[in-house]
Order: sequence, then C-alpha cells, then structure tokens
Amino acid sequence: MNSLLSLCAGAFLLYMPYLWCRYKKEDPCSYGLCWKISVTDIVQTLGVSALILSVLTLAALNWPWDKLPRTRSFGEAAELIASGFAAAVIEETFFRGWLQPMLERKIGPWRAIVVTNLIFAPLHLIAAPRLVSLLTFFPGLVMGWLKYRYKNLTPPALFHFIGNIWAVWFFPSSVGF
Repeated sequence: MNSLLSLCAGAFLLYMPYLWCRYKKEDPCSYGLCWKISVTDIVQTLGVSALILSVLTLAALNWPWDKLPRTRSFGEAAELIASGFAAAVIEETFFRGWLQPMLERKIGPWRAIVVTNLIFAPLHLIAAPRLVSLLTFFPGLVMGWLKYRYKNLTPPALFHFIGNIWAVWFFPSSVGF
C-alpha cells in the first residue's frame, strides 16, 4: 500500500504541472518547466554542490545524536540512489519547476524560494518522520536559487540528486526519498 501511495504521489508531482500548463494553454517553459543541459551550468552546479556538501559533511561527522556516517550494502545503496534520482526529478519538477515560478509571479523570487521550501521541507516528514527531515529546507533554498539563476530544472535537480546520494551515507536513518 505504501508503494502504491508513493507511486501515486510521484505521478501527481511529476505530471500535474504539465497538465496545468496544458489546461491553461501555456508553454511549460513559461512556468519554468524546462530541462536544458549547459556545460557551464553543470560545472557551476557541481562547484556549488561540492561547497555546500563539504560544509554538510563536516556537520554530519560531528553530528551529536547518531554515529555517522553509516554503511549500506551495495544493493540497498543502489536502490536508494535510484529512488534518489527519481525523487530529484519529480520534486524539482513540482516545487522548483511549477510552484516556485507560480509564487514568483505573485510575491517575487526571494519570497517564492522561501515559501516553496516552507512547503517542500515538511513534506519530507511523510517519507522520513524525523525532525532532521526538516533540514531539507536549507538545501531547498540552494535548489530554489539554482532554479532562479539558471532558469531551468537541470541545475537544481542535479544538486538535489547529488544531495540525495550524499544522504545515503551520511544520514541513512533519515533517508526515505
């Protein structure tokens, strides 16, 4: 039942923004539902990812409540990485590709990034009901900024995916993409 619910939620988050655009007879790119690959954007996103994850790694290694990092079997890690990729694409499509641009039109980009993440972070409590899941608010701000800066979904989705891979090793008890 949980898998079916996850599948339905994922399908909604992935397809609803495009259906919205179709219903409104608007170009999905006008909402920010664009996926573009630019070498410069990718390299800069990798640099941002390395910087942010270096800081988070230092925090994780000194995490006071659990002994981190933990280990995973290869199969379990591969499964989590695959679901982390799916989560990055699905969540970025909905939150940064549709919700954030909708809010930007009404309240401006910086408030839209914050409000989007005030919705994004608590939803992680569903998959991983631990307060540490709320910390997704902060990488979500980076993803929102990446979307705003590059005007497409590839940079925030790449950052999100890299963050999900990182979380497999550094916060496995809270990972539940």
